[in-house]
Amino acid sequence: MRLDKFICESTSHSRVSAKKALHRGGVTCNGEIVKTSGFKVTDGLTICLDGEPLSIIGPRFIMLNKPVDTTCSTVDEIHPSVIGLIDVIRAEDLHIAGRLDVDTTGLVLITTDGQWSHKITSPKKECGKRYLLETAEALNPLLIEEFATGLQLNNEDGLTKPAILEILGSHQARLTITEGKYHQVKRMLASVGNSVTKLHRESVGEIELDPALAPGEWRYLTDAEMKSVK
Repeated sequence: MRLDKFICESTSHSRVSAKKALHRGGVTCNGEIVKTSGFKVTDGLTICLDGEPLSIIGPRFIMLNKPVDTTCSTVDEIHPSVIGLIDVIRAEDLHIAGRLDVDTTGLVLITTDGQWSHKITSPKKECGKRYLLETAEALNPLLIEEFATGLQLNNEDGLTKPAILEILGSHQARLTITEGKYHQVKRMLASVGNSVTKLHRESVGEIELDPALAPGEWRYLTDAEMKSVK
């Protein structure tokens, strides 16, 4: 790999700023100053920038406990993006694997690996997402069978895929779905004459939201969590 590219892949430097660092003598290879952008970096070489060893930033896999009134988009002019909560080098490379609404809280998975996130969001993979929800109206136990059979949503041709509804109280339930339709949980409740007043995502696939994470906090996934997405 070219040295200027190696610097870019290891830091937040652009190609232009990497070349400037080279020209001013800020880059060393095994202790010797290197100023040539096209210098080939191979295994076993120690590259330092201003005395700090560099290594290429690999794929990143992050879980975040999304707080209310934040967005899973970078174009909202009213609400801050959850990406702004992730204080890492090259945060601009991150993208969200399965978005939540502004007023929805809970587990958000963030990564730089497009193939990994596709396994979460692709309808063919049927990756389960579990939500804790509260409703405006009381929940009828008969809804358990309706959700398991499938519901007809407005502006949709067919029924939703079977979903697991667990009623926890008169106005509280857990719901597991394997789709990711627009506002799906809210639309499902609306289709049976109810509405969601609070929504929190607890898990995606086998990945459970870490209870140690307060709203707005994040951590890297463990190796087991990352590999659970298949």
